[in-house]
Amino acid sequence: MVSASRDLSVQTRDMVHNLRSQLESYIRSKPDFSTTLLPYPDDPFAPEIVKEMISATRMFDVGPMAAVAGTIADFVGSGLLDYSEEVIVENGGDIFLKTAKPATVSVYAGNSPLSNALGLIMDPSQMPVGICTSSATVGHSLSLGVADAVCVVARSASLADAAATALGNRIRSKHELKGEIEVFREFEAIKGGIVITGKTLATWGEIELTKIGRRT
Repeated sequence: MVSASRDLSVQTRDMVHNLRSQLESYIRSKPDFSTTLLPYPDDPFAPEIVKEMISATRMFDVGPMAAVAGTIADFVGSGLLDYSEEVIVENGGDIFLKTAKPATVSVYAGNSPLSNALGLIMDPSQMPVGICTSSATVGHSLSLGVADAVCVVARSASLADAAATALGNRIRSKHELKGEIEVFREFEAIKGGIVITGKTLATWGEIELTKIGRRT
């Protein structure tokens, strides 16, 4: 999903097709890139999208595909800024955000009673920014933990995606939230985030929450 100041359907389509083609071509030559859960070695001959995925995920000790959705959102969003001063790209829960006014991002957490009840208020001074969510109970992405939603705000969507996956993998119980979040406070690239596990909520960093309603 893309929102901009004018219709950028053609530009978006061309960018996504190009990025996907580069990624699929690389995976055909190096199949382990798409399956490994470990950080991937640098490849100076790889396309820029692959280099970004490798760099972002190495920081958080996860495999490169942990950042694929966020990285595509980043590349598309950055490219569309050439045509529009405001751009929102949402790719399966991973967001590139650049707006002129404050924006509220809802947090979906599956069957948790906190799902869609809270939103992150993002100020233009923080943008462009990446906001990405990983879940062990929603969607098809792999998570080794139990959290209904791990939403991370970072300076890029690729970093936010990798961080959300890594933190989600580490949370095996609601009792582990505080300890695991403390680890992620050390990363300067991470602005903050939210973790939801059932009825339990934990937050950290430079974020502002607002109530946006209840699930029906």
